Amino acid sequence: AALGIGLDVEEPIGNMIIDIGGGTTEIAVIALSGIVTDQSIRVAGDEFTNDIIDFMKRKHNLLIGERTAEQIKINVGSAISDLEDAPPKYAVNGRDLLTGIPKQVFTTHVEVAESLDKSITKIEEAVLKAWEDTPPELASDIYKTGIYLTGGGALLRGLARRISAKTKLAVHVAEDPLRAVVRGTG
Repeated sequence: AALGIGLDVEEPIGNMIIDIGGGTTEIAVIALSGIVTDQSIRVAGDEFTNDIIDFMKRKHNLLIGERTAEQIKINVGSAISDLEDAPPKYAVNGRDLLTGIPKQVFTTHVEVAESLDKSITKIEEAVLKAWEDTPPELASDIYKTGIYLTGGGALLRGLARRISAKTKLAVHVAEDPLRAVVRGTG
């Protein structure tokens, strides 16, 4: 991911990369072509999708599938409730759990932010743990350069702002976060 976003990993400068993929979130501090510290947790895009499915059951008594939850995540997905350019309400079709009849409800980025809160908090805690394990010299570099966010989860509205507020560091979202790992591998 670091190579894919154009970081020079051979330099003796520390860089922190957070790669939020489908199944895991990888947090690494890289310097001199090696991983200095890393954290890996099983909270990522798939977990976000399940959080949305569970929330729709609890809040709206609506049974939805993974594909619908993924569309919710793409259209109104958010890590924070106070977005500057909030997306419009999104129509969700599913089966009413009480009657068994199909129905439609509208959801907003505020509801999605509420549903994803616990999972995002776990990612924030892992980032802070990786930060604690980072040597002071490299932490100084990261303080200047900030944190880089890649992977599909980086596309979640407001996530960079939320992590920045938690860590008090600048957080940069990669230009094409979905393909960063593939480009780096190439």
